[in-house]
Amino acid sequence: MEKQEKKPATMLDEGFIEQLLQNEKMERILEEGEAFQTLMAYYRCAIMEVETKFNVLNTEFSLRYDRNPIETIKTRLKSPESIIEKLHRKKIPFSAEMIEENLSDIAGVRVICAFPEDIYLISDCFLAQDDIRLIEKKDYIKNPKENGYRSLHLIVEVPIFLHDEKRSMKVEVQLRTIAMDFWASLEHRIYYKKGQDNKRLRNELRECAEVSAALDLRMQDIRAELETE
Repeated sequence: MEKQEKKPATMLDEGFIEQLLQNEKMERILEEGEAFQTLMAYYRCAIMEVETKFNVLNTEFSLRYDRNPIETIKTRLKSPESIIEKLHRKKIPFSAEMIEENLSDIAGVRVICAFPEDIYLISDCFLAQDDIRLIEKKDYIKNPKENGYRSLHLIVEVPIFLHDEKRSMKVEVQLRTIAMDFWASLEHRIYYKKGQDNKRLRNELRECAEVSAALDLRMQDIRAELETE
C-alpha cells in the first residue's frame, strides 16, 4: 500500500485559506461599521440622481422629438466583497475614506441606447448639465478594446443634497447599444466565467463583436433613411 505524501507544514488547505479571507473581510466591514454603511447610502443616492437625469432626458426627447434614445437603464452598487478585493489588489487599506478617495466604480449606471449616435447625443446632453463634473472619459466605441468590447465610459461627480450639506459623489456611467450590451453580457458568461485562455475562442468573440458593430451601423442607416423619407 502506497504511503500518502504528507503536505509540508507551511501548506494550508485552500478552503481553509478562503475561510480566513472571508472572516477577514467581515471583520474589516464590521470595524468600519456605520461609516461604511453611510458611504454606501451616499453612493445609492448618487445612483438615483444620475438615473433620474437620464430618465428626464429620455422623457424630453419623447415629448419633443417623438422618440426615445434610451432603451433601458441598469444600476448597480459594488458589493463589500468586491470592494475589499479591489482595495487589496491596489494595496490600499480598507476604510470608508480610502474607498471614496481611491475607487471610482462603486456606483454604476449603465445606459442602453438603440443606436450608436444616440449614445453620443445622450452623453453630450448629460455632460452639459452644470452640476455634472466629468473626471474621466474612455471611448471604447471609437477605440474598441483588443477583445472587441465596445462602450462609452464616463467617470463623473454628481452632487447629492443631504439635510445639512451638499456632497459630491463619483459615479461610473457606461453607455452602450443593445447589441454592445448583448455581446458584453454573453462574452462575460462564455469566456471570463470559465477562466480559459483560448486563442481560437478570443478570435471568435472578437469577430462576433465586429459583426455586432456592423449591425448597429446598418440599423442606424436604415433609421436615417426612413426618417428622410
